[in-house]
Amino acid sequence: MFENNRPRYASFGIVNSLPGEIIDQIWYIIDNNLQGMFQLGQIINFNLTNHNNHLTFDFLQRDDVVASFDTPFPYAESFPASLWVYDDGSSQIVMLPKEEM
Repeated sequence: MFENNRPRYASFGIVNSLPGEIIDQIWYIIDNNLQGMFQLGQIINFNLTNHNNHLTFDFLQRDDVVASFDTPFPYAESFPASLWVYDDGSSQIVMLPKEEM
């Protein structure tokens, strides 16, 4: 799951709520911080939080935060509270939970 050689997409809701460089940061975190460190299922769940006015991604497993990743990006109240990254085995998509498949 979540191998970086598969096509990757962002849903309409994500594209309309996060800048492209933050979407790229999600893929970076998966490839460089989660792969090989955690057992990843078909869905990765992140909460987006404000940490000292910067965006932090909280990685959840079974509704518990198991890792947090600070970013250099300023936090905005307009960001979604959470997002999912779904891997169907052939492609991957970042999406809002309300856009569930």
